[in-house]
Amino acid sequence: MSDGFLVIDKPSGITSHDVVARVRKVFGTKRVGHAGTLDPMATGVLVLGINNGTKLLQYITEGKKRYLATIKLGIRTVSDDKEGEVIAAASITDLEKITDLEIIENLKSMVGLIMQRPSSVSAIKVDGKRAYDRVREGEVVELPAREVTILSLEILNIGRINNGIEIDIDVACSAGTYIRAIARDLGDALKVGGHLIKLQRSEVAPFGIAEARSLDAVTQEDLLDVVDVAKRILPARVIDIAEKSELKFGRSLSASEFSGVGIAITGDNKLCALIENKNSGAQPIVVFVKE
Repeated sequence: MSDGFLVIDKPSGITSHDVVARVRKVFGTKRVGHAGTLDPMATGVLVLGINNGTKLLQYITEGKKRYLATIKLGIRTVSDDKEGEVIAAASITDLEKITDLEIIENLKSMVGLIMQRPSSVSAIKVDGKRAYDRVREGEVVELPAREVTILSLEILNIGRINNGIEIDIDVACSAGTYIRAIARDLGDALKVGGHLIKLQRSEVAPFGIAEARSLDAVTQEDLLDVVDVAKRILPARVIDIAEKSELKFGRSLSASEFSGVGIAITGDNKLCALIENKNSGAQPIVVFVKE
């Protein structure tokens, strides 16, 4: 059984679940998951866990993300991106009044810890049902704002094209940030509406787009070793044979030098368990070792 991770460059036009389904066939296993949904129109880094790799995905999901995006001002859509129905459009006169400085100042004001309202057409569940399913059924969904962090936001270009304004940005942010919401909020602040027309996820820390493989060409040889990846995202503790035996039976070890969650590995680089310091000891969260 192969355990590990794949970093896929998701093409536009398919869902993240479509990618998972393809990879399940390549590896002959149903135990495949991903570390954060990408919208169908989006491209870029999608990290997948295979078999035991799925147990570590949450620690990747919680990490930093980076995106290259293009915002179009002047049109608002139900989904805050180009896939949704147009619900409002600004006049050419209103767009011509907007200065580059206004765009820059409003985008820069979003950097830092902010309250952001997720897009209504999203995978967030409302009373057990996905928000996007409720919207498709004609329900008006207004999701509550939540804290996210915009670590950096660089404006790459402001272009005035076909009586519209298009802005290219490079955004580093915390998990849970909606780039579509940035487009919507910029448009609202400028009173002309805005939506996202292009999105590439360029990083899911610690993986960048340079490590991503084409979905059409992916093979089992592209699998990243589960221990090598675990060491990149969590602190590691090397254990001896006696400690390995303790973990096998779900018993705690002496406290680790690191705080929080880490991995326990053997001297020959085998993953034994996820461990966490609690009550003066290192308690196993997930045990991988069987013998």
